[in-house]
Amino acid sequence: MKIMHKKFKFGVLLILIAQIVFVFLYSCGTRHLDAISQQETAVSVHGKVAEIVDRGTILFGTTGDYRPLSFREPDGTYWGFGIEVAGEIAKRMGVGLRFVPTSWPTLSADVQANPQIFDLAIGGITITDARRETMLMSDGYLANGKTILCRAADADRFRSLAGIDKPEVRVMVNPGGLNEKFANENLTYADIKIHPRNEEIPALVAEGKADVMITEITEAPYYVQTDHRLAAPLLHEPFNHNEIGILMQKGQEDLLQLVNGVIRQMKSDGSLRRLHEKYGLVYAY
Repeated sequence: MKIMHKKFKFGVLLILIAQIVFVFLYSCGTRHLDAISQQETAVSVHGKVAEIVDRGTILFGTTGDYRPLSFREPDGTYWGFGIEVAGEIAKRMGVGLRFVPTSWPTLSADVQANPQIFDLAIGGITITDARRETMLMSDGYLANGKTILCRAADADRFRSLAGIDKPEVRVMVNPGGLNEKFANENLTYADIKIHPRNEEIPALVAEGKADVMITEITEAPYYVQTDHRLAAPLLHEPFNHNEIGILMQKGQEDLLQLVNGVIRQMKSDGSLRRLHEKYGLVYAY
């Protein structure tokens, strides 16, 4: 029985490799097929992917504090756009799925931990050159950009960074992530307040305990739709433009190649667009 089980897992891995290679070749165009070497398209059967398939479960680190991308309910269940993308990756690998809690301040250290805490991280993780210097990041699967949340009554007051960057304006951000980094780099005079739980900040702004939340165009619409006290006056004029991707350790190039293959496949078959529509997110591919 054990031999048959190992043969089954190896067969699943070979099918998966064939699927990802097919998508990669298809996305490059048939006229370029002869120029693509076996080395560029093959996924190692001895690397991280084989380890995950043999284990039977893929482990995703996620903060669980970022509606509507990754949120953990009090009962421990997770939901969100990124959570469903993780589910698609697990399904297309033919393995189970488990989420492991992480946080924005510890995200990079947790990804690079040895022994590993999880295989890769997902959620509202922006692709940056700094992250790519020390870790691997997938292709983008969601367009993003920095914006603000404020009280609806203040929507006309905060129409620019200059309007926000004043000593009397209390700007609240979560620690350790790019929201805090953006505030520190772009606001000189505003009163920057750090709050440990990202998901609590919108309510604190609505209640008047802060004036502005630095957030992103992926997160702001959810809170505007679910709390009439809030507004996102710069939603369609973000301060910058970037993409969200999946983060993993260096040395896991086979897993990176597989994840990128799944992302390409989801773009090609329309499932990524359908997920965008489900969560009210702008599709940019």
